[in-house]
Amino acid sequence: MRHLLAIAASLLITTNVWAKPGNVDNGKAVYEQRCVWCHGVDGDGESAATERLNPPPRDFSSAQYKIKTTGFDDIVPNDKDVYRMIAKGMPGTAMPGWDDLLNEQDMWDLVAYLKIFGGMEEEVPSQQVDYGTPIPSSPESIAKGRELFLDDERCSECHGEDGKGDASKGLKDDNGERTWPRNLTKPWTFRGSNDPKDIYSRISVGIPGTQMPSFADPTSKKKLSADERWHIANYVQSLAKATEVVRAKNTVIKADKLAGELPTTVDDPRWQQSEATTFFLVPQLIAKDRFFKPSNDTITVRALYSDSEISLLLEWDDRTHSIPGDEKAEKISDPDIAEDAVAIQLPIHIPEGMEKPYFGMGDAANTVNIWHWRSGSTEKSESLALLNGRGFGEIAQRDPAEIGVEATGQYQKGTWKVLMKRPLATTPIDKDIQFVEGAFIPIAFAAWDGSNSETGSRHTMTTWYWLLLKPATGNKPLITALLMALLIAGILFWWARGATGNKEGS
Repeated sequence: MRHLLAIAASLLITTNVWAKPGNVDNGKAVYEQRCVWCHGVDGDGESAATERLNPPPRDFSSAQYKIKTTGFDDIVPNDKDVYRMIAKGMPGTAMPGWDDLLNEQDMWDLVAYLKIFGGMEEEVPSQQVDYGTPIPSSPESIAKGRELFLDDERCSECHGEDGKGDASKGLKDDNGERTWPRNLTKPWTFRGSNDPKDIYSRISVGIPGTQMPSFADPTSKKKLSADERWHIANYVQSLAKATEVVRAKNTVIKADKLAGELPTTVDDPRWQQSEATTFFLVPQLIAKDRFFKPSNDTITVRALYSDSEISLLLEWDDRTHSIPGDEKAEKISDPDIAEDAVAIQLPIHIPEGMEKPYFGMGDAANTVNIWHWRSGSTEKSESLALLNGRGFGEIAQRDPAEIGVEATGQYQKGTWKVLMKRPLATTPIDKDIQFVEGAFIPIAFAAWDGSNSETGSRHTMTTWYWLLLKPATGNKPLITALLMALLIAGILFWWARGATGNKEGS
C-alpha cells in the first residue's frame, strides 16, 4: 500500500512542476490591466494600495515566493506554484483568485512575465519537496502529530498549544512587517490550502521571508523526518473547526428558551447545546479614523432566553490578551496598546418592515442600543458601557445598571468568550429594544484587538443580521397538527359523501 502511495506522490510532484509556456508580451498586458494597482508598475509591491493592505502586496522584484513546492533552500519556485497563486488567490489577503476572469493561457502568460521582475526568467528549480511515502490521516497519526507539535515547543512556540497562533511572541518578516502565526483552527485562512499535502509542503519548505522555518533542513535541531512531517500535517488538518465556521445562508441567531435561570458563566455546558452562528468581521471603513489592517476576522454567537431574561455568548479568536500597563503584553503589542473589546448593536424598536437603522451606529431617524464591553487593564477591571447612537457623531452615554445589562469575559488559549445578558423588557420602553418571542430582531457586532492598536473607530464589524427568540414548543405543534388532521378528514368525508350522492343520482 505504501509503495502505491509513493508512486502517487511522485506523480503529484510531476504534476506540480508541470507548466505551460507563457507569452511575456501578453503577460505584461494582463499585468498592467489587472495587477499593477496593488503590485506596482515595477512589481515591487509599491502602489497607492500598499499602506491599506494587510499583508502588503507581494514584491516580485525580491524574487522571494512564500508558497512554493521546491526545496527549502531553493529560491526558485515551480511555475505551477506561481500559477496556483494567480488562479486561486491567497485567502486572508487582498489577493483574489483570477480563474473566474482570466483564461488559463492568460495566467500562464502572467507567470512568465512576473518572473522577469526578479530576474528568474531563465532560472530552473534544482530541488523539489520530498514527499516520502504519504501517511493517511488516522487517530494514531494525529496523536503522533500532536506529540511532535508540542515536543520542545517545536510548533507551539509560535502557534500555541491549541494551534490558535496565541503564543506570546512578536514576529516580523524580513521586511520588518508585523506578522502573526497562522491560526491553524481556521483552514480557510491558509495561503496554500489545508490539504495534508499542502500542509506538509509548508512544514518542509517553511515560508521564506518569515519566521516559519523548514523542518526538512538537516542543519536544524528541530528537523523532522518525512514520516514525522506527515504526522504533523495530519494533526494540523484535524484542528479545523467544525462548528465556528461562517456559512453564508446562516444569518439568524436562534435563541432557545430555558426553564429557570440562564447561564451566568461563559463555560456553562448549556451553551454547547445552543446552536452557534458565525459571522465575518470586516474593517470599519466608513468613519474616521478608518481601519485597514484587522486581525480579528470572525465572531461566533450563541443565545438563550427565559421568561424574563436573554443572554448572549460572544466568542472570537484573538492571538493576544491585550492588557494596557502589562509589560509582557506591551512587548508583543503594536504601539498604543488598548483594551480588547466587543459590542452588540440593536435597534431600539423592532422594524415592522425590512427597513433597519443605518448599521454604522444608527441614524437621525433610527436610534440604536449599543452594549460595549472592554477587557480592562492593569489599573482597572473589565467594564460595560451602554450607549444610544444616532450616527457616528451623536452618541449618548447611559448607565447599564439602569436597565440591567450585565457582561463578563474570559480569555483562554487564544479565545475570548464574553457573556452579555439583560431583561427581556425594560422601562421606559422608548429607549431600549424590547425582546419579543418569535420576532426577527436586527443585531450587529463589533470587535477590537487592543494589541493591534484598535480603539475608537479602528475596529472590525458586521452588518445587520437577525436574532430570533424561538417560541417554546410545548403542546402547540401537536394540537395544531391534530386540528389540521381533523380538518382534512372532514373535507375528505364531505367530498366522499358528495361523490356518492352524485353517483346514485345518475
